[in-house]
Formats: sequence, C-alpha cells, structure tokens
Amino acid sequence: MSAPSFWLRCETKKFEKRAALTPTTAKKLIDSGFDITVERDEQRIFDDSEYEAVGCKLVENNSWPQAPTSFPILGLKELPESDEPLPHTHIQFAHCYKQQAGWSSVLARFYKGGGTLYDLEFLQDESGRRVAAFGFHAGFAGAAAGALAHAAQKQGTKLGQLEPYPNENAMVQDVRSKLGGTGKGLRALVIGALGRCGRGAVDLFRKIGLEEDDIVKWDMAETAKGGPFQEIIDVDIFVNCIYLSTPIPHFLTHEQLHKAGPSRRLSVVVDVSCDTTNPHNPIPIYSINTTFSEPTVPVDVGTDNPYLSVISIDHLPTLLPREASEQFSSDLLPSLMQFPQREAAPVWVQANKLFKEKLAEAVKAERL
Repeated sequence: MSAPSFWLRCETKKFEKRAALTPTTAKKLIDSGFDITVERDEQRIFDDSEYEAVGCKLVENNSWPQAPTSFPILGLKELPESDEPLPHTHIQFAHCYKQQAGWSSVLARFYKGGGTLYDLEFLQDESGRRVAAFGFHAGFAGAAAGALAHAAQKQGTKLGQLEPYPNENAMVQDVRSKLGGTGKGLRALVIGALGRCGRGAVDLFRKIGLEEDDIVKWDMAETAKGGPFQEIIDVDIFVNCIYLSTPIPHFLTHEQLHKAGPSRRLSVVVDVSCDTTNPHNPIPIYSINTTFSEPTVPVDVGTDNPYLSVISIDHLPTLLPREASEQFSSDLLPSLMQFPQREAAPVWVQANKLFKEKLAEAVKAERL
C-alpha cells in the first residue's frame, strides 16, 4: 500500500507569498509517514531548500496538472480562470460557495473532470468552528493597511504599492513611523470585533498607539439594530471583519456619504471580508477588489467632500506571509493528518457533503 501524500502547488496570484504547507508542518507529515511533493516557487516566502531539507520531493513550478490524480493538490488561493476539467482532489480557498462572480463555472470544472473540492473556508469541526483560518492576520494586516492609507491621504497622496513585511514588529514600526510616531488621536471602528479577524484589527490599532476608547469594537449586538450606521461616518478608519452568510442591512451607503457632506470624518474603509461580488455585500460603495500594487479605490462621495478610499484586498495576510502561513498550517495540520481517513473523519465528510450540494447547484445553473 502506497504512503498517503500531498502535492503542494505553487501560488499564481500576484504578490501571494503564503503557503498552505510550511517546511515545519511538511516535516511533521513526513515523520508521520506521508510523502510530500512541493512545486518550486520563487514567489513563496519559504525557500525551496527549506522544504528539501526536511525531506520533501521538489518538482517543477505549476506541474500539478500532470500529477497522478491520486495525489491531493494542496494550495491556498483560487486557480487561474480556465474551463479545463479538474480531475484531481483540490484543497484550497475556491471562493465559489457564496455565489461570487463566476462561481458556477469554477465548480463546473470539477463536474467535467470528476475531481473533488475541499474548500479550506468550510473545513469545520463538529461545533461548526473553522479548523484553520487566516482571520487574525487578515484583520491585523487590514488595519495596518488602513492606517497607512489614512497617513498617505493626510499628506495629500494615495497609498502606494504594499510590500510584505518580514515580521509583525517591522509592520507595526513602519505604520507608526508613517503616522508620525504614533496612532494616538486616530479613531477606528471594527465590526466583527469578537472574531479572529476583528481581534487582529484591534490588536494592530493598540500596538500603533490608539487610545482604547478610540477603538470602537462592535459585534452582533451592536449591529442588531440594522444599518446604515452614523457611527461609521464618525471615525477615521472603518474595518469590516464580519463573516457574511445571509443578507443583512447595509452598513454604509452612497446616499449616507453624500448626505454627510464635508462634516464626514471617515477617510478609509477596509473591507477585510472582501465580499465584493457577493450580492449581499453590506458595504455597496465600491465594486472592485483592490490589489497590493493598487491598494485603494476612491469612493464617489459627491463634489467638494473629503476624500474617501476603500481597501478590498482579498489576501491581506500575505503582508505577513511567514507568520500567517505558520499559524494557518499549524492549525490545519491535525485535519491533514486525518485526510487518509476522509471517508470517516467528520471535518472531511462534512466538507465533501457541502461540495456535492454546491456542485449540484452549479450543474443546474450551468445547465450541464
């Protein structure tokens, strides 16, 4: 009987430096009897040699389509757009279960190829909690990007290209420096403050010097009354960290922004949740995802009103690629260990059930 295996593919998304499997977690899998194949990737934060040193087999970049279909393909971000059938089992974030743009065509590739998708966003334990998530680092990095954008706008410019930081301390010191030494005096509102993502945003704001009373922490209790919310208008930076699963009233609208006029304090919206193409997006003041090279997009606020920008980068944790990868991969490891028993392990059974449900919806939508 052959050893259980995983094939770590390269990431093709620009600026994406994270990895679903780190040399640390790869070694633990190898020590437990797994064979680990790793594609060479100059973009990844971990050097190829780090994987080779712990016993991984290295193969050419982006060679997974030629891998035996018995190899589960492990990655992070979505695959490049294509209509090529997918015969492998893929473990990744696919962003196609909440009817995002192009959702059904993504799933149609699995239907045509006979492959299976285990979406990392929907790997849950028996209590319904995600087994692994980048939430904390997404919130932390998102709050940092928001503070950097605010600092740039105060100088009369817009935020330029973002570059990953070697560690958290380097990020905090850079943000503090751009703000003139401290974030004291800034006021921020975090919605979803009790979750992983929200806790990360709050932590960053504390570390750059905001007063505790100037970090407004909202969660379900505070949003239960339904938006739009004037309180968002009255802070410098708004960070949205909610996990959207059902339609909710809008948090912020164009009409609200126009009505606020020149008295509006809000200068930056960071939509960490990034439900840009979700029909129920609670922040319908923008319509595109931003990028590391162009991190902000201006918002229509009417004439002669203060500038407002949105940050909607869908892979913010790659600003801290090594720390974020190590944390995520460590959390994912127990479930990866169970993958050979996926027909019985609850995490994988539930994920497969959800895939089949969404696949059936896509088949209907695509009329396959």
